Amino acid sequence: MRLRRRLAGHRKMRDFSKAKRIVIKIGTNILTKKGGVDAGYVRTIAGQVNTLMADGRQVVIISSGAIGMGAGQLETAGVKNIKMRQACAAIGQPLLMAEYRKSFLRYGVTVAQVLMTAEVLSNRKTYLNLRNSIETLLKLSVVPILNENDSVSTAEIGSAFGDNDKLSALVASKIDADLLIMLSDIDALYDRNPQKFSDAKPIRTVFEITDSLIRSAGGKGSTHGTGGMKTKLEAAKIASNAGCRIVLANGRAKNVIGRIIKGEEIGTIFMPRRKLSNRSRWILNSSAAGTIVIDEGALQAIKKRKSLLPSGVVDIKGTFKAGDVVMLSVSPVRDTLRRSPEDNENAKAVTSIGSSQLKALAGKHSSEIRTTLGAGHRDVVAIPEDIVFIDY
Repeated sequence: MRLRRRLAGHRKMRDFSKAKRIVIKIGTNILTKKGGVDAGYVRTIAGQVNTLMADGRQVVIISSGAIGMGAGQLETAGVKNIKMRQACAAIGQPLLMAEYRKSFLRYGVTVAQVLMTAEVLSNRKTYLNLRNSIETLLKLSVVPILNENDSVSTAEIGSAFGDNDKLSALVASKIDADLLIMLSDIDALYDRNPQKFSDAKPIRTVFEITDSLIRSAGGKGSTHGTGGMKTKLEAAKIASNAGCRIVLANGRAKNVIGRIIKGEEIGTIFMPRRKLSNRSRWILNSSAAGTIVIDEGALQAIKKRKSLLPSGVVDIKGTFKAGDVVMLSVSPVRDTLRRSPEDNENAKAVTSIGSSQLKALAGKHSSEIRTTLGAGHRDVVAIPEDIVFIDY
């Protein structure tokens, strides 16, 4: 009886019959071959995606491979220099899209290229614009193919999204996807490094992505890709906040997408633990413009879904303006008062007061805000709806 219940539970976790919106991330290693795109593999992906669309599902693809293809075109191996990687991305991106377009046209499916940088997701206006663009493409039965705009990215390539692992999770979260499929050359998450330990066993289901699990995941990935198991775990944590299930599987496995959708126990499935609102997810996934240090009383108040008041502010770090996303950090003084591990929580919030003004109001009563800033200004630093805890 217990075994039957356990098997039934596993089948329910992998029941994707109601998954209508699916994001598929394709890694560099499985997409490229000998410095160029593996055209045959792209055709198999197009065929599997077409099957999903014929079944009434919507699909978004997050594709790596542009840098590797550009390097192959230049016959340059192991490109590490940032400027060269940007150049390779610019060369490789149209080659990559040409293969996608050709492969999908075999099925009468139109694809669209969407390039983006981390700044797009941190700005609320551009964030919503991108969401609306993807929504429109999906309604037109077009397959959006997204990639980081590496050729113009101001950050070191890979540091913003991590070989598109983080990007795929952010997109899945943004468009309220039901399922994120991460296709890689990695079969699954293992309890030990399978390259070092022959007795390593795959972990088929993950309910909680702990810090210790992330720390044990290892470093970066391949020559042209910057992802690894660590970035995939971090991505899974982001997607889980949207209530989105994530499956990590070997992209070279035969009919891998179809087998996942049918519920086959392939790869590792990561189960979500909470579902945040779209605005909360934007706050959580935006880069913090600065930090507001708060005291114990303020922490306990915001945990009870109360507003953050200036009286609970201890210090301000960085420069930010009203409407920016900031980190909320607890004063180090409370280290001597800490009672349990869960108390060590940080949060992000949209501040209604800029850093220069908040410095003058820190520790003061709310009534002094109107005197200082004027009657039309909010008398709180952040309202409960604009405060999101990072860990859970």
